[in-house]
Amino acid sequence: MHRGDGEHLSSLEGNDTRRGCVEIVCGSMFSGKTEELLRRIKRARLGRQRVQLFKPRVDDRYDAVKVVTHEGANADALPVSNPEELLANVVPGTAVVGVDEVQFFDLSIVRAADTLANQGIRVILAGLDQDYRGQPFGPVPALMSVAEYVTKLHAVCARCGAEASRSQRLVAQEEQLFVGGAAAYEARCRRCFVAEVVLG
Repeated sequence: MHRGDGEHLSSLEGNDTRRGCVEIVCGSMFSGKTEELLRRIKRARLGRQRVQLFKPRVDDRYDAVKVVTHEGANADALPVSNPEELLANVVPGTAVVGVDEVQFFDLSIVRAADTLANQGIRVILAGLDQDYRGQPFGPVPALMSVAEYVTKLHAVCARCGAEASRSQRLVAQEEQLFVGGAAAYEARCRRCFVAEVVLG
């Protein structure tokens, strides 16, 4: 997979015609997805581009109106309940739209991302590619298929220290859309991952 982060677009800055694209940053819990999203947003702002950052309203683990990394880095964001609300809140002149925790949206986020990209907007999405069972998570696989740029990040396995690509749920909660942090999940490699819920 292409591991570029869309910074190829810097050569287009200043042109009258902007070229939209979709970028997806995915991986397991604790792999640095949100950190990478915020890094790209910061670079766009340094380039004096108009940026809007969104998050799903359901994700209020650290802050209701900020995107926050596990390490505490943060940026102001607009919480929205669905992709339709997101589209309705993109203001004219926006060059970059960022969306965190995109796995919590339904499949209509794919059409929304395409719509924005077709309008010349750079769309940067971050989210989990697998759920706690190791299965594809929500719209992320579809977003990976339509994105021009896919970056898959890895964490460190909490059990053996190897490269981790899976999110182990540590609490007895069987719903796929369960919002939790460090107490509810840990990153694991393929060998240490257990598909069933494991307590303790």
